[in-house]
Amino acid sequence: MKIKKGDKVKVIKGKDRGKTGIVSRSFPKENKVLIEGINTYKKHRKPRKEGEKGEILVLSKAIAASNVMLLCPKCGKPTRVGFIIEKNKSNKEIKQRVCKKCQAKI
Repeated sequence: MKIKKGDKVKVIKGKDRGKTGIVSRSFPKENKVLIEGINTYKKHRKPRKEGEKGEILVLSKAIAASNVMLLCPKCGKPTRVGFIIEKNKSNKEIKQRVCKKCQAKI
């Protein structure tokens, strides 16, 4: 999955199109991401104990990863994600994410 926890993304489809946020959790098996303040809904909770009031909770739902684009930390534009394979000092190969527009490492 190309989008990970902590990435800044922009929503490109859906009711929250154009909004930006930070990924708080990713679900690779379902190909979904949870973004703070995006795709919110209200849940009505009944009172559990006597004398307690009911409440309305505002929760975020996961959104499909294909409906968001990663914002490049260098150029600040929504971009596609590419990969390059580099070798480190101990000759191990490391897979690195890169911005397709400016070739900056993410």
